[in-house]
Amino acid sequence: MEKVAFHLGSLSVPWFGLFVASAFLAGLWTASRRAARDGIAPERIYEAGTWLIIGTILGARALYVISYWKESFAGHPWTDVFKVWQGGLVFYGGLIGAGLACIAFVRLHRLPLWKFADALAPSIALGYFLGRFGCLMNGCCYGRPTTLPWAIHFPADHASGGAGVHPVQVYDSLLNLCFFLILARLHRVKKFDGQVFAAYLIGYSLLRSFVEMFRGDYPVHYLGGVATPAQLVSIAILILGLLLWWNLARVQPGRA
Repeated sequence: MEKVAFHLGSLSVPWFGLFVASAFLAGLWTASRRAARDGIAPERIYEAGTWLIIGTILGARALYVISYWKESFAGHPWTDVFKVWQGGLVFYGGLIGAGLACIAFVRLHRLPLWKFADALAPSIALGYFLGRFGCLMNGCCYGRPTTLPWAIHFPADHASGGAGVHPVQVYDSLLNLCFFLILARLHRVKKFDGQVFAAYLIGYSLLRSFVEMFRGDYPVHYLGGVATPAQLVSIAILILGLLLWWNLARVQPGRA
């Protein structure tokens, strides 16, 4: 199979920004439609958009800086912490940041938290589906070496050295598209408020743990070299999702 090369020059940042912007817009639009079914005015979702974007960026960058402080920031100018355009965003950090922003927004406007979270949850998977293609064009979050016929090849000056690698961004993206469809369906038949969001936490942690087996860009592994940082976080997210599902179903017995 002919090698496929993605050029990471001056186009990488515009492409990445385009996919990320598309992810946010698509996510907000689909969430607004679901919110209306739960009696939440669609414009509330759009109003929350700015809060979610700021929370996502701050959280994603903060977790990246914390995770890679020694490798990338110690001994460097402190201003490097803010150079987001050079790459360095961690999804789980963005999820935490967006979650905190969401809680602040719904409390300020006295909105039902779990209905709001249920409306947003499928859109996170949809946004992730689009956002991972931005990672592909940017050359980040790349896969480990492989000789499979669908391997992709980045330029020789890429961190992968131009070797064939798993198109892990594509794996991740397509799995999350399927996940979006499942969550959107669940929203229509949910038994209690918060069920869709809890299902997102459970399902995404499992999907992420699976896809991480094909990642090749981590400088550090844990548990004897078998676990990536994201897999460790996925364990915590899985436990949180299961506890949330159990507790919300218990306290809403009339709906479960």
